[in-house]
Amino acid sequence: MKNSLQIRLVKPLLFFLLLVAASVQAASDNYTFTDLQGNPVNLADYRGKWVVVNYWATWCPPCLEEIPELVHFHDTHKDTDAVVLGINMEKKDKPSLVSFVDDNMMTYPVVPMTDDMPLLGSIPGLPTTYLLDPTGKPAAVQVGQVTEEMIEAFMAKYDSDNAR
Repeated sequence: MKNSLQIRLVKPLLFFLLLVAASVQAASDNYTFTDLQGNPVNLADYRGKWVVVNYWATWCPPCLEEIPELVHFHDTHKDTDAVVLGINMEKKDKPSLVSFVDDNMMTYPVVPMTDDMPLLGSIPGLPTTYLLDPTGKPAAVQVGQVTEEMIEAFMAKYDSDNAR
């Protein structure tokens, strides 16, 4: 029983860790986006917190499956140590995207992709999630679905490894 619990917890962590980003570009204070409400979102504003940058689309089944996990993670951590930022990777009209976000109760900022938007690195498939540490440095990338448990386990391991 204990062994299966360890395997269940370690497997997602290892999956996330295996994709620690060799190809992730350094996060920049110049990464400024505009959310669906017209508010500027600058990655530098989140210094001191983990930032989960999730590239997704409304037509992507794994993206849809991870939305509740990301919402719960964001709601649990936003006032303390982490936030989620969703970047929608499709050409979708703003009213449809706003309606989708509302229908799915997405409480984290969502940004529509633009042609001139800088990316944190390559997006080989959707969903793709980049994790920036509290200093703004890229810590990991996951191509494929993430869970709240995976993100929290990675953060704890990264903090533990860097506390030494």
